Amino acid sequence: MGIKIFNPRSPGRRGMTGFDFKELTKGVKPERSLTEPLKNKAGRGNHGMISVRHQGGGHKRRYRVIDFKRNKLDVSAKVVSIEYDPNRTARIALLQYIDGSRAYIIAPIGLTVGDSVIASATADIKPGNALPLSSIPVGTTIHNVELRPGKGAQIARGAGTGATLAAKLGQYCQVRLPSGEVRQILSTCMASIGQVGNTDNENIKIGKAGRNRWKGKRPQVRGMAMNPVDHPLGGGEGVGKGHHPVTPWGQPSRGYKTRKNKRTDSQIVKRRK
Repeated sequence: MGIKIFNPRSPGRRGMTGFDFKELTKGVKPERSLTEPLKNKAGRGNHGMISVRHQGGGHKRRYRVIDFKRNKLDVSAKVVSIEYDPNRTARIALLQYIDGSRAYIIAPIGLTVGDSVIASATADIKPGNALPLSSIPVGTTIHNVELRPGKGAQIARGAGTGATLAAKLGQYCQVRLPSGEVRQILSTCMASIGQVGNTDNENIKIGKAGRNRWKGKRPQVRGMAMNPVDHPLGGGEGVGKGHHPVTPWGQPSRGYKTRKNKRTDSQIVKRRK
């Protein structure tokens, strides 16, 4: 895993960096049975109206089905390959179970081809293994953390992320999330050992606008550059200053709390700020 620096043979290449992909297994194609078609919705809902702005286009891709539940318990698997996934920042590992079935998981740091992993309450504390939170020692770095037992991992799935098991209190465990928030999670929830790989993802420099278009990201226009009819910050003579940043619909866009989930408010021990 490393960063490749391009020679400045064009303005777009100047300052551009990319991955060297040395950690990937060479000459391997995605497991066809574990991929699905991925329709490009361009940020539109079922009425055809844009519900998420600045999305559309991009390279055609297939979705890799990732095993976030790790519910194949007490069956060991061997890592067949480490592969690229265009749908996420992390790398994925293809597992071959001893019963012949295959599955993709998020590849943590230190997981290589030929390693054995297992999901079990008695598994060793090594990268790639999945255990209930009650079976993991306090202070361990974890990823792919469930919030509800059996629902599948929702926390710490991006490249370079990792949560920390901070404490165990009865039927709950306190987990420090990558954002700094400390949250209570049921001790029966599953989590994987280690930190998610591809830690250099945050250091990549896009280099040119076209590279974002390949990813399906369309241009964003500043509100101050719009007309008053289109944005609260639009219009005016010259460059206006002193506005509070808001969305086109007037909602504050920096520091304004939008969380509305009273059902799980009691599970948050410490806020991320």
